[in-house]
Amino acid sequence: MKKTILSLFLVFSFTLGYSQKMNNNKLEKIITTLSDSIEGQTGYWQFKYQKRYFLLITDEKNNRMRIVSPIVEEKELREEYYKKCLEANYHTALDVKYALSDGVMWSVFIHPLKELSEKQVKDAVSQVYSAAATFGYSYTSTELVFGQ
Repeated sequence: MKKTILSLFLVFSFTLGYSQKMNNNKLEKIITTLSDSIEGQTGYWQFKYQKRYFLLITDEKNNRMRIVSPIVEEKELREEYYKKCLEANYHTALDVKYALSDGVMWSVFIHPLKELSEKQVKDAVSQVYSAAATFGYSYTSTELVFGQ
């Protein structure tokens, strides 16, 4: 039994250690393969994915990153959108959230940088895209609805 527990711990530790190696260089390569176009500099990229604009911003020193896509200017928002965004943040937006900043409604994915895997980055871009594209309708980032 002790050997089984130790083996599981070692496998988990290896897997966790393997996924904790994301950095700006790896991230740029992943985004370059996903995007229709990309520009910017290390730690701050603007890219286009399925005709939608994105920003990817990192802070390696503090182990943070954000993938965001603008949706609509705040002045164009109706009051009902705010409630629907808050509900979606709880039920249907999953790993992304709707957020208001600098007079713009955004679809946002925020995560520690080093702990990201390539699969998570690709999924995050897809979810940010979907949440932005479904704003005003279903407010969803995937087909999954939490708790159903």
